[in-house]
Parts: sequence; C-alpha cells; structure tokens
Amino acid sequence: MRQATTTTGGHLLSTCAESSEHSAGSPLSGNSTLSEGSADSVHSGSGRLPRRLVQLYAGLALYGASSALLVESGLGLEPWNVLHQGLAELTGLTIGVVSIIVGAAVLLLWIPLRQRPGLGTVSNVFVVGIAMDGTLALVPEAHTLAVRIPLLVAGIVLNGVATGLYISARFGPGPRDGLMTGLHRRTGRSIRLVRTVLEVAVVATGFALGGTVGIGTVLYAVAIGPLAQLFLRVFAVRTAPDGSTVVAAGQREGAILPR
Repeated sequence: MRQATTTTGGHLLSTCAESSEHSAGSPLSGNSTLSEGSADSVHSGSGRLPRRLVQLYAGLALYGASSALLVESGLGLEPWNVLHQGLAELTGLTIGVVSIIVGAAVLLLWIPLRQRPGLGTVSNVFVVGIAMDGTLALVPEAHTLAVRIPLLVAGIVLNGVATGLYISARFGPGPRDGLMTGLHRRTGRSIRLVRTVLEVAVVATGFALGGTVGIGTVLYAVAIGPLAQLFLRVFAVRTAPDGSTVVAAGQREGAILPR
C-alpha cells in the first residue's frame, strides 16, 4: 500500500500540498484552517452542504473499497496500508479494524500537536476501515495475474476518484495527514520531508510485519498524484455569485492527498 518507492510517493503526493501551503484556506497555513470543513459546514448554503456531505462519505467509502482492491491484487499497497496489513497479520484482526485502531491512535497524537479535527477527520477513522472490510468480504480471491492486474489498476484509479471526492468536500484532513501537517508546523520541516519520513517509517515497519510491498506500490506512488489532481478539479465545489452550487473549473487549492 517499498522503501524506495515511498520516497517517490512522498515527493509526488506532497508537491501539490507544499506548493499551495500558504494559499487562502489551505489546511497547511495554520491551526485555524485545519477545521475549515467544520466551520465552513456551518456557514454553507443549504444547496451546497448536502453535496459536500455526499462527496465526503462517498469518497471515504470508495477509498476503503479501493484499498481493498489493492489488497486483493496482492501486488502492493499504499504506504499506511502496508502497516495496517502487517499489524493485521501480527494480531489476527482484519485490516479494516486495524485501520480504525491506527487512525484513532494517530488522532490522539493531534492533541500535543494542537490540531483540531473536522467531521471528515473523525469519519475517516471509521468509514474507510468499514468499507475496506466490507469490500474484502464481497470480492472473491484473485489467483491469476489476469485478474490481479485489473484489480490493481481499478484500485489505483478508484483511489484517485475517492481522493478527489473526499478532499473537495472540505470537512477537514484525515488523521494521518493531520499528523503530517502538525509535525510540519511544530518542527519547521517541509511537508515533503515530513511525509517522506513518515511513509518510509510505516512502510518499513509494515513490511517487516508481513505487509505487501510490490509493483503496485510503485504504480500507486507514480499515478496517485496526477489522478488525484484530475479528480480534485472534477469534484471541486464552489458557490457561484448567485449562491448556486457549481463544479469549479480550476484546481482545488491547498489540497493534501490522504491519508
């Protein structure tokens, strides 16, 4: 879900966040903006909020489903799921349950970092893990490359779609991204460096515990940045001058790719 590929993924996935770090409304620009989703949901027009809620939960559910497809492919996982799978092998718990436990533990680390969670942050902890286990229960095991490769490709593309939906809803960062931005602010180190160090650590630990690292990891690292930016444009929500909800034509500013 690698060591060498995580560095690549960290650079790719953090580039868009780092480049827009000081933009208005960026979740990287200060503590107050990390709960942008929560505050914005209070002041949103009635026509805008329902769409954002649908995008949030559809995105989180699809993220869990996409991660499950990567698990079923057996060709490599994204960084944090390497750790989740390794811990699942160690404990006998399902990977979805481990994802929930790790997400909750990471959220506790927000306290000393003075991060403030939004609705999307808390929802991320539970919805992704539940969706992952649900999808794994429904999708039959794949034994041949003729099936596993399409599962891998579908998982990566669906992950990009899910990322665009979830981030564009603007209900706060996921717990793992909040950890990244909190460490960035407290240490003064770049987003790129912090993300790379975190992902190398979780991948190395997960791999040592039995998590799957492979070609899928490389493809994910290379593809997820461009895919996420594409779907951020597709699903971005803004309010037109007349108050109606429209799809923004421009790129979503200040985005952080989960999780």
